[in-house]
Amino acid sequence: MKSKKMRVLILVVCSIFSFACVYVELPQDLAAPEAPAGSESKGWSAEVINVGQSESGNLRIELALQNETGDWATMHSEPEKPAILTFQDGNSTDCETVFVGTGEHRFPPGFRLRGYQTGDMENPETQMVYVECEGAEAIAGSKLAIDYVSFGGILDDYTPDANATEGMLEVELDNIAKDLTYPVATEVEGLIQTPEVSITGLSDNVVTLLDTKRSEEGLAFTWDNFNPSKFPLKTHIGTPPVIGSDGILYGAYESLDIAPIPITPPKGNMQWETSVKVPPEVQGLFILLSVETNKPRTYKSYVLDITDK
Repeated sequence: MKSKKMRVLILVVCSIFSFACVYVELPQDLAAPEAPAGSESKGWSAEVINVGQSESGNLRIELALQNETGDWATMHSEPEKPAILTFQDGNSTDCETVFVGTGEHRFPPGFRLRGYQTGDMENPETQMVYVECEGAEAIAGSKLAIDYVSFGGILDDYTPDANATEGMLEVELDNIAKDLTYPVATEVEGLIQTPEVSITGLSDNVVTLLDTKRSEEGLAFTWDNFNPSKFPLKTHIGTPPVIGSDGILYGAYESLDIAPIPITPPKGNMQWETSVKVPPEVQGLFILLSVETNKPRTYKSYVLDITDK
């Protein structure tokens, strides 16, 4: 009998401390979400957009990447593994300089990019997607192969390398793509949302974009969180990046729970602001928004259309 009373007391204490925490985890459906309608997994693809010489005299091959996995995914070339340039006669050479990836961001299906930002939010640097081959020449009939790894689906920060798949990008240097469109390469039904959409996140909190302002420095977003529960909560969204018609993903990646988010009172609303540096001439912008959902540090992603800004 004493043992039973002790177990009840422990449960009561745990409940009290749980209610005092920032997060309240409700019962969850842990099944993987369905991919947007019309999507089909083909892996990642690449197209050559320029072949020339780097400042150091190396062969430089610039690429555009497209997500054809049918789901949100991040990708990067296999670490410390060179790309292979193969010539028409069968000989090949290693290309040690490989900058191929999404800058760690989850990237939407059907979208295309040719560069991303690195560093920190205040002083980002733009990294174009390319490969350099020292001492090589762009001989007719040459082909380039790049091994990569991709991570798809909902992001769980506790296991960010889950759902990994490996693949290879293969391109012919003779086929240089002209007049590619960015960032939407293939339209995926149901993927792109209007900016005023309300998104249900962790513990039924509702996240909404209230306002978007543009300046010479970039974009400032005002967000609102509505908390329907009896307890103070917050929903992390990080600092959402944007991508526009130039194919550059603006906003250096950082862990999505680093950006400060105010706590929303019970049955109340709270607003906060994020910003990203974007050149004023870049048009046709979309926000790539990740919202904490299901459980802490687990994120589902959305595309918000702000092409009129």
